[in-house]
Amino acid sequence: MAEHRSMQRGALLDAARTLLSEGGTEALTFPALAERTGLARSSVYEYFRSRAAVVQELCEVDFPVWAAEVSAAMERAADPEGKVEAYVREQLSLVGDRRHRAVVAISASELDSGAREKIRAAHGGLVAMIVEALGEMGHEEPRLAAMLLQGVVDAAVRRIELGAAEDPTAITEAAVSMALRGVRG
Repeated sequence: MAEHRSMQRGALLDAARTLLSEGGTEALTFPALAERTGLARSSVYEYFRSRAAVVQELCEVDFPVWAAEVSAAMERAADPEGKVEAYVREQLSLVGDRRHRAVVAISASELDSGAREKIRAAHGGLVAMIVEALGEMGHEEPRLAAMLLQGVVDAAVRRIELGAAEDPTAITEAAVSMALRGVRG
């Protein structure tokens, strides 16, 4: 029985990812989850008390996986510049991934403090890695630089998500160039 419950819970989380990636947080409703999974709406409530609970569990499951992928890419880099480049590239390469789109939708939404705290912790891990690389590059304010760098990444993510005029590859290259060389390009 426990295995069956965990499969259904997984199916609900997967449906939630799809709904979030297709329509943002407004699309994530219990009727929509029930319809996607073929469960009765009352059954959805047996697994999750609220939308916030669904979002919180997605954060717990998906953020660490996503952060680990960025972390692994950075660890493969030979030098601090390579780490910065990997940090930018890997985040942008994950944009097409449903988990990433769900994470972006969640980040943009109104969350309860528990879920927000988990997101901050996961992001904090990523930021800590990049702060270290920026410090090694001789940055005087690596923490501030890391926050600004993440701003560049977030802007590039939005540009790719919107299906902007530029090709995603061009957006990625521009973001990497800005990360490594500033506005001089």
